[in-house]
Amino acid sequence: MNADAKSGAENSFYLPDFCTSRAALGIVLIVELTAIVLALARQGAGLDFWADLARTSLFLLWIGLTGAALLCWLGERLARMSAARGSAVVLGLITAVVAAVSGCAFLAGRTELIVAVGAEGLFPSDPWTFLWRNVSIGLVITGLALRYFYVAHQWRRNVEMQAAARVHALQARIRPHFLFNSMNTIASLTRSDPGLAEQAVQDLADLFRANLSEKRDRITLEEELEVAQIYQRIEQLRLGERLHIDWKTEALPRNALVPGLLLQPLLENAIYHGVEPQPNGGTVTVTGDVAGDLITIVVRNPVADGRSDREGNRLALANIRERLALTYGERALVKAGRFDLEYIVTLRFPYLER
Repeated sequence: MNADAKSGAENSFYLPDFCTSRAALGIVLIVELTAIVLALARQGAGLDFWADLARTSLFLLWIGLTGAALLCWLGERLARMSAARGSAVVLGLITAVVAAVSGCAFLAGRTELIVAVGAEGLFPSDPWTFLWRNVSIGLVITGLALRYFYVAHQWRRNVEMQAAARVHALQARIRPHFLFNSMNTIASLTRSDPGLAEQAVQDLADLFRANLSEKRDRITLEEELEVAQIYQRIEQLRLGERLHIDWKTEALPRNALVPGLLLQPLLENAIYHGVEPQPNGGTVTVTGDVAGDLITIVVRNPVADGRSDREGNRLALANIRERLALTYGERALVKAGRFDLEYIVTLRFPYLER
């Protein structure tokens, strides 16, 4: 990571997007839990619990939703600030909101309508005590929330950095046997079929370029399929008629965005652990389909009778599982296992377009 990227990562602000419905729901839940705690704490004062809870909930909802609306509006500006400066701005903003809503609540209790219906007892009588108490509670709750968001942000950053490191490790993990076998195959073709040898060299260069590229966080499904098919052509030269790959991917949307190195590692493992050990070779089947907004890709390969589960596939599967989870969240699915004489890997993830 260069210095500019590192600096940007360190200064990126940690608050979530308050413009989403999920954030609004979270604010409402926090507000209601705080209202319940405050209402329970005041039970010794002889107040009706439900009336006190309703009054406190209404007051805190004004503060919470107003604060969330302001944070949504200022989201882009906060994102350009350092964590310390942004935190100070948020604390000052929430303090101002609490003070403003507290002042409005006090003034509302002094209006003619409230006095006429005899409901002034529901409103505070001492403005300064009311204001000081609310601002203090607001600062404590906001500070705790900021700390939680910061820790959650740091945890996610660590997970993403670990996933990126594993991607780089996967990119750098070029099996020596594959490289040596490919070079030997190309050497034997230089005399018998120079044109095919030239094409093989080009395919090998394209494959290495794709695997070692730094810009493979998001690519189209068409690009990923092309890389997998380049790998197939190289292995086909070595294994010949022993290797068959049945592509049933016509239904896949080629413009869908996917993490790089999604299919090629699975195809590599399917050939290396499934087809190559078979005396007569075998067939790898790659099936793709889309239903609604979900894409499903299934890779099947034969497994020799009595052969144990494949050890070498775990790194690739763990890496793919983690990157799909980071990209698509809980909607991503990776399943793998042996079924009779086949090893089947299933990938399912949302259909996102460029």
